[in-house]
Amino acid sequence: MIVGIDLGTTNSLVAYYTDDGPKLIPNRFGKNLTPSVVSMDEDEQIYVGETAVERNLLYPGSAASVFKRDMGSSKKYKLQNKEFTAEELSSFVLRALKEDAEKYLGEEVTEAVISVPAYFNDARRRATKMAGELAGLKVERIISEPTAAAIAYGLYQNRDHARYLVFDLGGGTFDVSILELFDNILEVRAVAGDNFLGGEDFTHVIENLFFEAYPELDRLSMDNKTMNHIHKQAERMKKSFTDEKTAVMTCTIGEQAYEYKLSLAQYEDACSELFDKIRQPVKRSLSDAHIRLADIDKVVLVGGATKSPVVRRFVSKLFRTIPDTNINPDEAVAMGAAIQAAMKERVDSIKEVILTDVCPFTLGTEVVREWEEGYFENGVFCPIIDRNTVIPTSRTERVYTAHDNQKQLRVNVLQGESRFAANNLSLGEILVNVPAKKAGEEAVDITYTYDVNSILEVEVKVVSTDEVVKRVFKGRDVDMSEEEIKARFEELAYLKIHPRDREENKYLLYLGERVYEESLGDMRYVIEQELHKYEKALDTYDNGKIEQAKAEFKKFLESIDEM
Repeated sequence: MIVGIDLGTTNSLVAYYTDDGPKLIPNRFGKNLTPSVVSMDEDEQIYVGETAVERNLLYPGSAASVFKRDMGSSKKYKLQNKEFTAEELSSFVLRALKEDAEKYLGEEVTEAVISVPAYFNDARRRATKMAGELAGLKVERIISEPTAAAIAYGLYQNRDHARYLVFDLGGGTFDVSILELFDNILEVRAVAGDNFLGGEDFTHVIENLFFEAYPELDRLSMDNKTMNHIHKQAERMKKSFTDEKTAVMTCTIGEQAYEYKLSLAQYEDACSELFDKIRQPVKRSLSDAHIRLADIDKVVLVGGATKSPVVRRFVSKLFRTIPDTNINPDEAVAMGAAIQAAMKERVDSIKEVILTDVCPFTLGTEVVREWEEGYFENGVFCPIIDRNTVIPTSRTERVYTAHDNQKQLRVNVLQGESRFAANNLSLGEILVNVPAKKAGEEAVDITYTYDVNSILEVEVKVVSTDEVVKRVFKGRDVDMSEEEIKARFEELAYLKIHPRDREENKYLLYLGERVYEESLGDMRYVIEQELHKYEKALDTYDNGKIEQAKAEFKKFLESIDEM
């Protein structure tokens, strides 16, 4: 039997398919949700779920949690005297789910469909698959959480043609996906999200408000047990807003009790920065899918954090519609994964549907760009497969030698959205030999082929000799988070800009870079040309030329914004 697993940041679930539809499998405590928490005692005994949570309350710092955010990285979590990666900790959670399923079903479970956030990159998806294998499971498919939720809602059975937006706000990650149904194909049109935004951040808002109310309290000097206590009380306050307009939390610190009262309206106002962070991926996904908000037929809520009234009210205002919440947001993904597992087993009672996915990040290579005769710019990113391209896909780009008598050409395989190669993630390199001729007389065809298993094949063919070099990229662990990568890009972009007397020049360059990152296809080349013209004018130090170029560049950006 193939089970469906929702490996969550805060809680995980396992489900299977029955004649009556998908059904959740309770854990050893009779609960559907298993906390994604791992602890280890002095005898190196591993504890998962509720037991790990309770042990951590008794022995603060003895457990690891929220490690899903670090999947695919080399970050280590220390339990006792041992260190574990995020995928190793995840494997313990998956093994616990596997054991619970086997006990409940009375048979061995060896295969699973496991869900991941739609915005997980290749390294994170492969780490999830590795975690499943470490747990003794053959991972039949890694499915995006919004796609699983769409399946759970039966969206593929509703109409001949429709568009859906899945709003997935879990404990630690946020995804927004736009899906389109036609015939028996459920196609993911666009995905966007934030791997470092979730329900935990909404809890932290209450914690911060509590400390603001009592400035005499120094959180830096508090031990783990006290901080865990405050966090738990903040979590209770957040959940109480489901039924109450005003909530009270009481924390005992030392021998003194601290009471804090908060209204729903105050809490909603304090969450404004988080709502601003949510808006950006929503806007990007609609832009990438070339779909207007009015074209969306249904908005579906997924993830435990969407049960919060402040989140639901925000979503209703943002999309100007009442979202569909017929299925428990905590359970939708696991149930969808179970239905996908049944599809893999070709269960007769399920309508067969073809699921497509998209490439979540742009894939390309590094080139030297000639803007005009004799003027070259090194280290430019050349996109080959744009983000949100439906996969599997294959695209080819022809590039030429940049120097006279060049005997070798280097293909730097890159993943990212910056127009500068150095600011994107390098997956590896391929070197090919080319005949030594004048610059531009030799060429290679670079073909990127990307499949649903997040495997990239790069083929480099020398046009004149037909020599072909192929390499399959399975990626490498990424030490930096998305936030760190973004921060690094902003820093490097600032350093590349020549000193300016007025800040408006910096602002326009940053704005141009953002518009470029949010665009796709031919539009990127047009924006890149306009950026280059503006940068060239800035390099002249001629105020007259700079003012003229600034006016033209602002007009261009305004025309883009009106499209």
